[in-house]
Amino acid sequence: MTSTRTSPMSAKASRRLLALGLGVTFAALGSAVPASAQSTGSAAPVAGYTGSAQEAANNKAFFEAVLNSVAEKQAANPGLRSVTVYYNATQAPNFRSQISSAASIWNSSVSNVKLQSTSGSGDFSYYEGNDSRGSYASTNGHGRGYIFLDYAQNRQYDSVRVAAHETGHVLGLPDHYSGPCSELMSGGGPGTSCTNRYPNSTERARVNQLWANGLAKALDKLNKVG
Repeated sequence: MTSTRTSPMSAKASRRLLALGLGVTFAALGSAVPASAQSTGSAAPVAGYTGSAQEAANNKAFFEAVLNSVAEKQAANPGLRSVTVYYNATQAPNFRSQISSAASIWNSSVSNVKLQSTSGSGDFSYYEGNDSRGSYASTNGHGRGYIFLDYAQNRQYDSVRVAAHETGHVLGLPDHYSGPCSELMSGGGPGTSCTNRYPNSTERARVNQLWANGLAKALDKLNKVG
């Protein structure tokens, strides 16, 4: 539930994007560790949910980064016959239950890709802390990324919904703030009273479609960059 940020970006554009809601922060350069994960200050309420074309592009960028990571694993293990996306939640200890629930929700909702916890190097990681932009998903543009879970926002909104929504970006879904509560990717648009944690039939079908040929897509991407 946050802003979208690209690099490079003007100070004016950056300030404007701070008002956005649930979304993906795309850092083209730099490490995939949020500085705000170490913050101890209080976070201000997130201001509204508007979305943007850039945000949609960044959502797609995160999905592509995960696909690149899957391609690397496929190259190292040619015998793999299913798509598994590995996540590391050790840096978000206060949200382990919510993250586990979010993974279970997605694993019971789709069939062509599965989420699995690891304590080692995953395709993405979860972090926690304070950030005035709220929770967000981010990629460093090099096949790795993270989901940041903001303390204040997770007290305002259903915490499992927040985790499941952000994880939806990892699986390829964009934000749709104007959607009803029944849409998981409507995020904070319906307000704090919305507690739906599950993707609807359209969202489930879209994820299954995106990952239907996940291994083939991964190999194709690997061949293009190899």
